[in-house]
Amino acid sequence: MSFQHDDTTDLDVHHTPRDIHDRVALRIVKFMRIFADAFFSKRYGHRAVVLETVAAVPGMVGGLLRHLKSIRHIRDDQGWIRELLDEAENERMHLMTFIHIAQPSRAERMLIMVAQMIFYNVFFFTYLFAPRTAHRIVGYLEEEAVVSYTQYLAEIDAGGQENVAAPQIAIDYWNLGADARLRDVVIRVRSDEAYHRDTNHRFANDIMEGRDP
Repeated sequence: MSFQHDDTTDLDVHHTPRDIHDRVALRIVKFMRIFADAFFSKRYGHRAVVLETVAAVPGMVGGLLRHLKSIRHIRDDQGWIRELLDEAENERMHLMTFIHIAQPSRAERMLIMVAQMIFYNVFFFTYLFAPRTAHRIVGYLEEEAVVSYTQYLAEIDAGGQENVAAPQIAIDYWNLGADARLRDVVIRVRSDEAYHRDTNHRFANDIMEGRDP
């Protein structure tokens, strides 16, 4: 079953930091981007594998902590839990798709394990003590993801990346045509990331303005 959202999401949105918390979140993400650029350069398929390994963590962590908060305080979560768990599942499907495309090496699989271990623990405590900052970090991570996938598309269009056939898992998940190619997959993934970007910035704004459940 595909992730359902409006595919007309604006790709060029950037949340301007409103205070020190937002600026810290943005700097954390920019710092992470330096390492991604240095390690992967234009190996976008492999970059996507590691990116999606990290991106699949926040929704599950946020959903878990929101679930516990909801039952602890015995009040409705206003749809936040479902939104976050759907995000986690969507990002996991991105990872499953790019595993088929990039075929990561044993060393890269080890990097995936280390990245997940570190990021999970850091994000868990960030969300526990500063959920607004956690959502803002995810919002900025998704902004960078949109940029990365846009660059990936440009490489495909320029012939720098082979526009291979889409893996069956992607065809089934996004209900693509049987003749779908990598380019079609990247467009759908980029659209998903733009949606998650807007959702997490909205959650951060709601917390900042006292509207979170």
